[in-house]
Amino acid sequence: MFKWIRRKASDDAAPPQNNPDVAPASQLSCALADNIASLDALFTDVDIMRSRRFQNASAPGLDFCIYFSDGVVDSLLINEHIIAPLLVADIDPGPGLFEAVRNCFVMTCDMKETTEMHEIVSDITYGDTLLLIEGSNRALIISSKSFMLRSITEPEGEKVLSGPREGFNEGLMANLSMIRRRLRTNELKMRFYTAGAQTNTTLCICYMDNIVNKNILNELYRRLETVNIDGVIDSNYIAENIQEGSLLGFVTTGTTERPDVVAAKLLGGRIAIVVDGSPVVLTIPYLFIENFQSNEDYYVNPYYATFSRMLRIIGFFLTMITPALYIAISAYHHEILPAPLMINITSERQSVPLSAALEAFIMLLVFDILRETGVRMPSHVGQALSIVGALVIGQAAVEAKLVASPMIIVVAFTGITNLLVPKLSAASLVARYLLLLLASSFGLLGVVCGLSILIIHVFNLQSYGVPALMPLDNLSFQEVKDTFFRAPLPKMLTRVAPLSSNRTRARTGHVGDNPSQKLK
Repeated sequence: MFKWIRRKASDDAAPPQNNPDVAPASQLSCALADNIASLDALFTDVDIMRSRRFQNASAPGLDFCIYFSDGVVDSLLINEHIIAPLLVADIDPGPGLFEAVRNCFVMTCDMKETTEMHEIVSDITYGDTLLLIEGSNRALIISSKSFMLRSITEPEGEKVLSGPREGFNEGLMANLSMIRRRLRTNELKMRFYTAGAQTNTTLCICYMDNIVNKNILNELYRRLETVNIDGVIDSNYIAENIQEGSLLGFVTTGTTERPDVVAAKLLGGRIAIVVDGSPVVLTIPYLFIENFQSNEDYYVNPYYATFSRMLRIIGFFLTMITPALYIAISAYHHEILPAPLMINITSERQSVPLSAALEAFIMLLVFDILRETGVRMPSHVGQALSIVGALVIGQAAVEAKLVASPMIIVVAFTGITNLLVPKLSAASLVARYLLLLLASSFGLLGVVCGLSILIIHVFNLQSYGVPALMPLDNLSFQEVKDTFFRAPLPKMLTRVAPLSSNRTRARTGHVGDNPSQKLK
């Protein structure tokens, strides 16, 4: 269940409000003791919930009580800016008591008043402090969040040789601040939602108001409103509930842990979804060519970036079809290979008891097991385990004549090329086994049929109403300038048409195009 949050956020996230799934309790009463009893009943067996009742020094009959959750609040702020002023202040316990406390004595920059119990529960469990006053049926919810967060470091999966080194962490406001620092304009909009009936997780929709396609933005809002789940632990909980499905594992929602990537995506007309508690930010729509793009492509020479991008595209096709081609040729189409090469392969296979197809399936499965084991083990152990395991098992299998030497080469090459495009790991895994099954059954005909199925599937992919293979209708330079190759930045004059209502990028003249033009 998603709900707008219409308030200014502070500290590490905006607290969720007005969650209709929480059963509404009775409102606050004017008796302080009754309010404390109601809160104690709501938080039975919650030992980290703390409360303190105190009086004003100049008016002993004027009682206050604060209620907060230990471990997620700033104790120094509570002591110095809430309790201390109310203890020593000269307060008139008259009809304007609540307004006087709110406007004159509580020294914090972010607070709100409420009378609803469900709103109080949602806020104080997220690090805010509740201030109750004797004789008033209104309470102040004061921002006092203080979370332990991971430091800002470079993401392990998106490291670069040149460019920014910042990466998102699990704090929502810290992540939004890194985006805001790069886009210092009022056109950057940030709208808060809550998600999850039990977790009340805060997420933020970010977009450039003068660039974004409003039809795509409205489609995102429509999909968010249809989601009803118990909890959101990571951004993938949102992605899987709102994105188009793909039976072959192709993704239609982008993910990144880098603020510079998010800023660039927003300038291109995309929308970012930042989820509290997750360092992974979603970007939509997501075009198929983005699987082969890297943020480092825009920090290096365009010719080198183009070469690297072409290697990724070639590597994706090779990791899918290499095992299938080997099986199809060695089992069905011997005449394709030169005679000396075919004789060498055949002689290697003479002492192997398994068929080529079964051998390929087993070796690929062993390789995936080693890879998965290396990922799950501690980093200093996993890397050594993956390398040593592959070498020892491969060499032992060849010496024991369980596997032919060419198969070891094919599997190793397949695994290496798979690392070139990590965003398509799931799709390449499904496609590899599908093509291998068809090749072992029908030879090259099966490979061609399998590739046709993949191509048709990719052509039918959509991301939030936008075809994933864009652009296809217009092959002008400006439409393909950042697809299979990366054009120089001064030559990128327009944005992709379906993603943005404002296609023209703001730019100045390129000095290199006119030798007579001088910098001033």
